[in-house]
Amino acid sequence: MAVDVLTAISIDRPLVLVADYAADPANAPEWYANIASVSWQTPPPATLGSRLDFVAHFLGRRLSYTYEIVDFVPHERLVMRTAQGPFPMETTYTWTSQGERRTRMTLRNRGEPSGFSAVAAPVMSRAMHRATTRDLARLKSLLESR
Repeated sequence: MAVDVLTAISIDRPLVLVADYAADPANAPEWYANIASVSWQTPPPATLGSRLDFVAHFLGRRLSYTYEIVDFVPHERLVMRTAQGPFPMETTYTWTSQGERRTRMTLRNRGEPSGFSAVAAPVMSRAMHRATTRDLARLKSLLESR
């Protein structure tokens, strides 16, 4: 069973500010509750082909994985993908303007789990939706308080 989780939020900040902050993987531990650290394999800034090592905690497990940026249109879309581990994942951010000072951001995580992860896919989907909804709320709070 595939996992495909889409969440979205409107942030009262200009698109450029929201996209620049969210597209910088170094900021991820600040707004993602489950991401403990991010380290660059390739030199920053984020660009097509950039590779980053993430350490996260999810459903009581420590996860280490490498994301590669496979699509990047600044201020529009960022797609990162990993093919390793029992749960290959693709994460997509999109940003659209809702006026001069408001931005809609979507966060989509999708993948095709295998092994035990495949059996747990429905539980994982619900947990991922709760987590990413909280993460986007945290991002909104951080950016709107600046």
